Amino acid sequence: MYSKLVLTGGLVAAAVVLAACSTTGSYAVAPNATSTAPPSVAPVVAPPSSVPSAPAYGIMIGTASTRLGTILVDSSGRTVYLFVADSGTTSSCNSASCVQYWPPVLTTGAPQAGSGVNASLLGTTTRADGAVEVTYAGHPLYYFVSDKKAGDVSGQAINAFGAPWYVVSPSGTRIG
Repeated sequence: MYSKLVLTGGLVAAAVVLAACSTTGSYAVAPNATSTAPPSVAPVVAPPSSVPSAPAYGIMIGTASTRLGTILVDSSGRTVYLFVADSGTTSSCNSASCVQYWPPVLTTGAPQAGSGVNASLLGTTTRADGAVEVTYAGHPLYYFVSDKKAGDVSGQAINAFGAPWYVVSPSGTRIG
């Protein structure tokens, strides 16, 4: 009896160690509901799910009317900017200090076009740190840390980190 308990305990411990140390995927010990025999120590690869994962909805970009005219904003009405120093869809604002003042507009899925936005101009780019940043008409988009409420445009035409920053028109061009 004692040797069966030791053997069963050893097999269970080995299965737990194998499952915990695995880096190749999702493993589980095969269930055995009708038998009193100890579980198998061989990991069983779970079959791929036939149910697609729920789509990740990205940030919504829309428009708002401000003292500068109609500009791009996020779903909260927060103004977004472009940085003249960016090269195509590649962000030039990657230092800790730049990102502190000009945080990128990030998304977890495809960005959504709100009212007044041309959906064909919305896109994404992968930043140097692996995060996905929203682009519009090929420009990476940013917030300005001093904009506190919807409609604030206090970052307009600020020359910082090597070039000016501008709000973005619905056509994808800078305003100013």
